[in-house]
Amino acid sequence: MKSRRTLVLALCLAFCLAAGALHAAEPRRLFQTSTLQALMAGVYDGDLTFQELARQGDFGLGTFDALDGEMIALDGAFYQIKADGRVYPVTGSMNTPFAAVTFFKAGKTHMIEMPLNYQQLLDYVTRLLPSPNLPYAIRIDGLFTSVKTRSVHRQHKPYPPLAQAAEKQAVFELTNVKGVIVAFRYPAYLAGVNMPGYHCHFITADRRAGGHLLDCRVEGATVAVAALPNFYLRLPDTQEFLKSDLTGDRRHELEKIER
Repeated sequence: MKSRRTLVLALCLAFCLAAGALHAAEPRRLFQTSTLQALMAGVYDGDLTFQELARQGDFGLGTFDALDGEMIALDGAFYQIKADGRVYPVTGSMNTPFAAVTFFKAGKTHMIEMPLNYQQLLDYVTRLLPSPNLPYAIRIDGLFTSVKTRSVHRQHKPYPPLAQAAEKQAVFELTNVKGVIVAFRYPAYLAGVNMPGYHCHFITADRRAGGHLLDCRVEGATVAVAALPNFYLRLPDTQEFLKSDLTGDRRHELEKIER
């Protein structure tokens, strides 16, 4: 009887582990830890390791413990763009307070064969979307005649709100580079959870420069889009998050940051 009970428990454990793995690898699934509202309020302490985050996706964006730069996940590799403009590898033991990732799998790719500025590029992508009511992951590989990105400096406690931290952001300008835009587009009803509309990061093809994308001009590119109807939101179980005031309307602060 004891051996039979042990076997049953072992099978249940194996099933739970397998179910967890399947859930993490579920197609068309967006995983996000924490919320934009919390990040804007200054909740910067990382509570999820990148080893854990990598189990949830191989494509995405976010930031690091203490808001130490911009994060890009691309083709299963994670990169950190610090305020010095350089790209650094990310180790599994590092932590993130805010990130969104997916296992990127797009269907048809679309070719851009004309020069487009940043807004024209976003308008082009919007026309590809079957509905405005789902989150989407977008990958754009192209030749960029100009790119403007930013990153933020590591913050120190007591943490300032994001709008204040972004006042001292570092801005970088690149010309004639090949690179990749990693982006998500969120519907308007998810405001507060993440940025309504497009949130874009950029990294050069040689993985030497990048950051949060502010502006660009593309000469030619391929665009791949993946709809993400399955959305998993993980909330931090930390005193910093639990005691923060997340009730305010910060849309004007977000507009200021994006400008």
